[in-house]
Amino acid sequence: MAEISLSRSPMLLLSGSANRSLAEELASHLGQPVCKVTVRRFADGEIFVKIDENVRGRDVYIVQPTNPPAENLIELLLLMDAAKRASAARITAVIPYFGYARQDRKDQPRVAISAKLMANMVSMAGADRVLAIDFHQHQLQGFFDLPVDHLYAAPVFVNHYRQKELKDLVIVAPDVGSAKMARGFAKRLNGSLAIIDKRRTSPNVAEVLNVVGEVEGRDCIIPDDMIDTGGTMAEAAHALKRLGAGDIYICATHPLLSGPAVQRLQDAPVKEVAVTNTIALPPERRFEKLTVLSIAGLMAKAIGYTHSDQSVSSLFD
Repeated sequence: MAEISLSRSPMLLLSGSANRSLAEELASHLGQPVCKVTVRRFADGEIFVKIDENVRGRDVYIVQPTNPPAENLIELLLLMDAAKRASAARITAVIPYFGYARQDRKDQPRVAISAKLMANMVSMAGADRVLAIDFHQHQLQGFFDLPVDHLYAAPVFVNHYRQKELKDLVIVAPDVGSAKMARGFAKRLNGSLAIIDKRRTSPNVAEVLNVVGEVEGRDCIIPDDMIDTGGTMAEAAHALKRLGAGDIYICATHPLLSGPAVQRLQDAPVKEVAVTNTIALPPERRFEKLTVLSIAGLMAKAIGYTHSDQSVSSLFD
């Protein structure tokens, strides 16, 4: 495996416990070891963290997605605070999946804007920079009062589907908000675009009203940023099949796979569900149709470019 060349400034790669395997894969790409960290619980459940190596004057990259449970977020904050108090030169929070991002506005009275609160907490804990993949909404970058490198998993998925050599392809946006992402996939895969008119009757419950575009007899890819309970994707796949679609493929960056998601996707008329390893998937959430693609190479390049002060956006040109 080719190592990514780094500048001479010292780097330190830390990992919380939420996705240790991704951090180790990043380390192999970067030619850097993962720094030794002690993470343990007190008897009452409180988290204790200690960085077991010298941090002073080093550029620290802390890899930790903030998917539930909330302890993952607390662990990230504690690691950043420990690094700051140990005189790290710069702290970059590498957050493959940024949790609580769906609550990004007041869409009803007396609700919290949790995405902004989480961003504030990351900033206050000592981060100098954030590196994340596929925010639920792009405007979340503006919630942070510090530089944000927002990466896209699209190149990983595009490469995966190019190898399948799919013909007469349609990229189907699962809702109007995903149309821009779908258009990007359609452009790179030489496919056409369709959009599903979806109504969300309550949280985690989606109903397909209409499909705008021609899908009959054509292979379809449905891209999204995440799969939570799988309702949107399963309903979309059933609607496409009713309209005579050919093979249906689903892809999403973040595999939350909550509640009935695994059963819904197993039962859905899809050929493959492709996700990335931004979130560590336990064995009980893996199933026959699931393909997990690694975003470690992409993230390692972004970390390497950040560390040597090169352009991260050049990864997506």
